[in-house]
Amino acid sequence: MNIDYTIEAPVVEGRLTLGDIERLVAAPMESKPDKKFYIALSISGTFLLIGAVLLAMSFYKGVGLWGNNQPVGWGFPIVNFVFWVGIGHAGTLISAILFLLRQKWRTGIARFAEAMTIFAVMCAGVFPIIHTGRPWLAGYLMPYPNQHGLWVNFTSPLVWDVFAVSTYFTVSLVFWYIGLIPDFAVMRDRTTAKIRKTIYSIFSLGWRNSHRNWQHYEKAYMLLAGFATPLVLSVHTIVSFDFAVSIVPGWHTTIFPPYFVAGAIFSGFAMVVTVLIFVRKIFDLEKIITLNHLEKMTKVILATGLMVGYAYGMEFFIAWYSGVQVEQFVFINRAFGPYAWAYWIMVSCNVIIPQLFWIKKIRRSIPAMLVIVILVNVGMWFERFVITVTSLHRDFLPSSWGYYTPTIYDIGILLGSFGLFFTLVILFTKALPVVSISEIKAVAEGAQPNHGGAH
Repeated sequence: MNIDYTIEAPVVEGRLTLGDIERLVAAPMESKPDKKFYIALSISGTFLLIGAVLLAMSFYKGVGLWGNNQPVGWGFPIVNFVFWVGIGHAGTLISAILFLLRQKWRTGIARFAEAMTIFAVMCAGVFPIIHTGRPWLAGYLMPYPNQHGLWVNFTSPLVWDVFAVSTYFTVSLVFWYIGLIPDFAVMRDRTTAKIRKTIYSIFSLGWRNSHRNWQHYEKAYMLLAGFATPLVLSVHTIVSFDFAVSIVPGWHTTIFPPYFVAGAIFSGFAMVVTVLIFVRKIFDLEKIITLNHLEKMTKVILATGLMVGYAYGMEFFIAWYSGVQVEQFVFINRAFGPYAWAYWIMVSCNVIIPQLFWIKKIRRSIPAMLVIVILVNVGMWFERFVITVTSLHRDFLPSSWGYYTPTIYDIGILLGSFGLFFTLVILFTKALPVVSISEIKAVAEGAQPNHGGAH
């Protein structure tokens, strides 16, 4: 009997020793910032400053500076909120679910994806607060008894959002930190600067690399991975309830929960690939964050893109099958009405262009991959725009119809959110290990005993 052993692509390319891996990952933290770092930081910082200034003007003069109107009361802030929550999905998916499925290829990209989750949820959390128009009164949104007799409406999905997103952020942050503890100990032992050594010692929680330490670490990591996995599905499901439980035509549909989850994974993976392409090049991590890692992620993008395309088609089918004229009008209006340009940008970027990933040469071409994943993120932002705006701008009465046009303040605050996100990403690459040193060492060639040649 012939036995065919399938040989997996190596997780780490080249013959790197464990010491080489440690030096390679620690190099960005141990070297002084170069010109490329300052250029990238100045660009992202400029976007952040633009957003902060326009946001301050919005606080001073009021949200009338934005394009929100009647009937489009939900404009860019809610579009941006849903977009950033979606971006935050890939981190926990890569780390938790792929960890539970024992996928070794996650090791090179999990740490960075986890960090992106934290930063994306931070960006998302800004928008619901500023959308209220009076963020200085945000304390009244908290469910606590007070002398004003105000109490939270717990039957509202907007309140469910608060609990879901805050729980997701907390668990993701703890999960990220637990994974960092062994690496903090590595950096503690490597550094000679007293201040840095003290900081790393505090955050490493007395890690001694003992068998008992690893036992406790693996148990905690496994429990958090198991706890975080259902959160991946629940968070964007609850975000979709903001729309689906309403009676607004175009929103009131049962397909939204799985549709939003697939779209979140789709956009999240695209953003991870976008940033990793630059990180692996700038910090010379091509042997650790390999082309095989990126190719596997493009396959996930292709699969979730097909799910999103199916959901687009199913929305039209449901509207037709329902026999409700208002529902049918909303979807025809999306495709051929005043916002047809946004709808077809969405379809082109999310359904048509990702089909190029069926071709292996394109999946393994960095320039082609970069263009496609950027277009996917553009398309996913427009998806949230189409869902939010096109269902509102034409109400039941033609006298209530209106056209939503974003102002420079809307666009500037959106740019500011990207500035915040990329500023945090850039600072993270300089302050903490981008790749998990301990996990990469565990799957590197020669780290595990070889039993008879079969892995």
